[in-house]
Formats: sequence, C-alpha cells, structure tokens
Amino acid sequence: MEKLALVIIGPTCSGKTSLALNLAKKLNSEIISADSRQIYKYLDIGTAKPTLEELNSIKHHFIDILDPSAEFNASMFEIEALKIITELHSQNKIPIIAGGSGLYVKALIDGIFDSIDSDDDYRIELLEFKNKFGNEYLYEELKKIDPVSAEKMLPQNWKRVIRALEVYKISGEPIWKLQSSHQREVNVNFLQYGLNWEREILYKNIETRVDKMIEDGLIDEVSKLINKYDKSLNSLNTVGYKEIIEFLENKISKERAVELIKRNTRRYAKRQLTWFRKDERIKWIDISSLSEIDKVSSEIIKQIT
Repeated sequence: MEKLALVIIGPTCSGKTSLALNLAKKLNSEIISADSRQIYKYLDIGTAKPTLEELNSIKHHFIDILDPSAEFNASMFEIEALKIITELHSQNKIPIIAGGSGLYVKALIDGIFDSIDSDDDYRIELLEFKNKFGNEYLYEELKKIDPVSAEKMLPQNWKRVIRALEVYKISGEPIWKLQSSHQREVNVNFLQYGLNWEREILYKNIETRVDKMIEDGLIDEVSKLINKYDKSLNSLNTVGYKEIIEFLENKISKERAVELIKRNTRRYAKRQLTWFRKDERIKWIDISSLSEIDKVSSEIIKQIT
C-alpha cells in the first residue's frame, strides 16, 4: 500500500515555508527542504532560510548541512531524501517536502533520469562553441567529464554530445549512470500542492523581501562569504549573492545591485512557475495573503484524512 508524502511547491516568496511549518505542526511531522541553496551553511539571509526559532520548532532536513564549497545535486537529493521519507514512514509520519528547486522536486517524485529537462541557455552556448570551434571541441569537453559516454559516441554525433554535456551540467551525473540506474520502485504517493498568487502581488512580496534582506545584513553576509570562499563557487552563483558581489567589487552601485536582485528574483519566480506548470499533478491553491496559510493547511489535511 502506498504511503503519503506532501509536497509544497511554488515560486519564491509564495509562503512555502510558512505552509510547511503549519502542516508539520498539525501533523506532528518533519520537513524535507527541496531548496538547492538552503542546504549550505552561511547562506542565510539571501536564501530566506527558516529562522532559528522555526528550525528549532520543527525538525528540518537538508538545511545548513554543507559547506558552501561542497558539491550537491538533484541525484544526491533524490537518494538521500527517499531514505528520510522511508524513515519517517516507519514512524507513521507524513513527510512534508517544501521548496522551489523544481529539478530536486521532480527528481524525488519521478527519478532523476526522467527529470532532466533542458537548459536552453547552456544549449545555445554549446551550439556557439560548435560553430566556432567545431564538433571535435565539444567531444573533447565531454571526454573530460564523461569519458564513458564519449567512448560510445562520435564527434559528428554532435546532438548526442551536446545532450550528454547538458545532462551533466544539470544533474552533476554522467548520462550513462543515469540511464543505467533510472529504474526504481518507490511506494510513495506524492501529493503536490502549489501556492498560486496574482503576479502583481507576488512581485510586490519579492520587492518587500529583498528590501528586508538588505536591512537584515545581506551585504555583510556576502562580504564574509567572499572573504572566506572563492566567489566563483556554484553556491554563490545565486540571485542575491552575485549582485552583491558585483557591488562589493565596485562594479555597480548599491542601488543598482538591489534593483537587479529584485528584477532577477522576479525572473527566477517566472521560471519556477513555468517549470511547475508543466506538471498537471500539482493542485494549485489560490492565495492572496500569508494570513490564509492556516486555512490552507487545514483544507489540505481534510483532503488527506
């Protein structure tokens, strides 16, 4: 018999954390964070992590567990999150997964191999390399990161080479490994709920949050990070961090950095919605204020009990 797991998704600033906390308290359960940045230590303000009080009130998984220099990807998340879900089910708890990293959520529900979408920007970049340097250049790049797959291809099969490079960039795993391990049996009924806001209200929430991040010390947080770590780390290639790094390097003004964070966060929210809208299994819940969270959680609990 399948066991339940609740998945709370939505764009940034939509109230996923609040809803997950509310559900976890009512169901006496724990939260599995599906956020690819909150997993890192010291990236606190810019990732909108739950507060210390919230983290202490409900057990969270995948928050504050890795150094910013550590590598982590959707494939690793799938494996580790499924272990935690199994453990929670053994305690008769309904796991609550919450986060806006679409690839992490899809990898958990469908398996990483079936979750690898395309990265249009990266694909365009690879096509430009092909036109400029030729098929052999792309093939040599693939050999560096995935020699096993490269052995099975020829340079002239450039579409396959590009796909293998793309899959590696998105998942952190070679395509041959994903192809050989994508079969899995997961006896879990993932019920997905998405928080749906009017675009104008969502964008206002984003602007308010960004202003609060600056007020709470985002600039100081980023300054400490780049004094300790390489600014080119993947974990710091994140909206909010990369703009402040440019400001700290005197490339742009503080006002411009804040303006860019707001703009880029809006764009990120739009991309998140585009990703999630593809999944017809998600039940969307209209919401216009965080004061509605308690009512929303009660409705969800009614549906599953």
